[in-house]
Amino acid sequence: MKILKKIVIFLLIIIAIPLIVAIFIPKSYTVSVKQTINKPKSVVYEYVRMLDNQKKYSIWVMQDPNMTPEITGVDGTVGATQKWNSTIEDVGEGSQTIVSISEDRMDIDLHFVRPFAGDAKAANILKAIDENTTEITNEFYGSTPYPFNLMAYTFGRSMLTDAMTKNMNNLKKEVESIQ
Repeated sequence: MKILKKIVIFLLIIIAIPLIVAIFIPKSYTVSVKQTINKPKSVVYEYVRMLDNQKKYSIWVMQDPNMTPEITGVDGTVGATQKWNSTIEDVGEGSQTIVSISEDRMDIDLHFVRPFAGDAKAANILKAIDENTTEITNEFYGSTPYPFNLMAYTFGRSMLTDAMTKNMNNLKKEVESIQ
């Protein structure tokens, strides 16, 4: 009986520790990735603002070659929305809408249906380094409720950073190949 009591107490402690730690972990987070592209800012801007171009550099879109995202509104302008629905669970279903755009920044609202329902925001921030070099910063702004914020903080941010880095590397190759 004493051993059973010790096992139960041990299991309760194992469960309680992550729940207690999650109380102190922020629920909101930002993931930011920078890339330098050897093209003028205007060229990078014209490429990035077009949602349809994501099929050439976004690892999420490229995961499902059979998926054809639908764009409503005028691509590259405020209000343009791209919807996707993939049979590949990692790609899932959702939409993104351009909510503001300028030559320096594009803000996007994201709505995810599956594999996890939720909303987030993203931005592409452009800065001219010189007349032929542009720094682009891709940011993702998310929020995860307690107690799942611990998993998002420890695993989710790292996976998102890796994916965004691949996207920025692909974007660099694509834009630098423009003649």
